[in-house]
Amino acid sequence: MATVHSDIDVSVPISTAYNQWTQFESFPQFLSGIDEVVQTTDTSTHWKVSIAGINREFDAEITEQNPDERIAWKSTGGEDHAGVVTFHRLSDAETRISVQLDWKPQGLVEKAGALLQVDDIQIGHDLKKFKKLIESNGFETGAWRGNVDREPDATGR
Repeated sequence: MATVHSDIDVSVPISTAYNQWTQFESFPQFLSGIDEVVQTTDTSTHWKVSIAGINREFDAEITEQNPDERIAWKSTGGEDHAGVVTFHRLSDAETRISVQLDWKPQGLVEKAGALLQVDDIQIGHDLKKFKKLIESNGFETGAWRGNVDREPDATGR
C-alpha cells in the first residue's frame, strides 16, 4: 500500500475551503487524471479516472464527514484506496488543507511511480491548482454541511 501526504495553505476562511472541497463533481477542475466524479448519494460517489494511460472506474463511500474539520472515504469497488482531507484554521482568512491518500499501486507503471513518489508530486501539484481556484474565486461554488459519523471500531469507539 502506498501513502501520499501533502499540505497546502490557502488564503480563504476554513468554511470556504471546506465548502468547495465538498463539491466532489468539481474535482476534475483541479485534480489531474480525474475525468468525472458523480455524487450518487450524500455519502456515495462514482469516479472515472485516467492516469498514465490507464482508465479505471470505481465507487467510493464517505466514511466520516465533519464540517470545517475532515472528510474521510474508502473505495467500495474497483480500486483499493482510502483517504482523509483535514482542514485547519490558521487565521480568520487562512486555512491549511492536509490530504492523506492510501492506495494500492497496480502494474509496473503505478508501482514505479509510487516508488519514485510521483504520486506525492502530483497531489502537491493538484493542491496548488485547488489553491489557485479557490483564491481566484474568493468563494465556494456550493456546500454540503452534513455530518457523517465514523463507524465504531473494534473497541466500540
